[in-house]
Amino acid sequence: MNIINFTPLPALAGGALIGLAAALLLLAKGRIAGISGIAGGLFFAEQKHDWGWRVCFLVGLVLGGLVYQWSGLGVGVSHISAVVDTPFLVAGGLLVGIGTQIGTGCTSGHGICGLARRSPRSLVATLCFMGSAIVTVYIIRHLLEVSS
Repeated sequence: MNIINFTPLPALAGGALIGLAAALLLLAKGRIAGISGIAGGLFFAEQKHDWGWRVCFLVGLVLGGLVYQWSGLGVGVSHISAVVDTPFLVAGGLLVGIGTQIGTGCTSGHGICGLARRSPRSLVATLCFMGSAIVTVYIIRHLLEVSS
């Protein structure tokens, strides 16, 4: 097995920061740090005064990645590049958004926050996410023999 870009310390730090951010949001606002719910609330907010913290949270997500890249901590880590055309990326993003609305949550909401709250619904959702990911990787890597 060839492990590329194995970065345990930045991964550990990132995981700790995600957990801290999720805990702080829950303590400060009583809200779950599920990205689809936060982003969806910008468009479908029941309360118009509720948009400020949502925008700050989403901007912080983008800025966090940029700060990591600019800080030099990301040196030696390959950049992600899309291997499909932009229309496919847009369609994929829209389908993910629709799926998270149908599933009432995303992987971050269910997998990080829901499991931490011992939500049975989040456990089932996370098992479905992980199970479908395992099956997809197996099909692509072993049955279709597509290598990364």
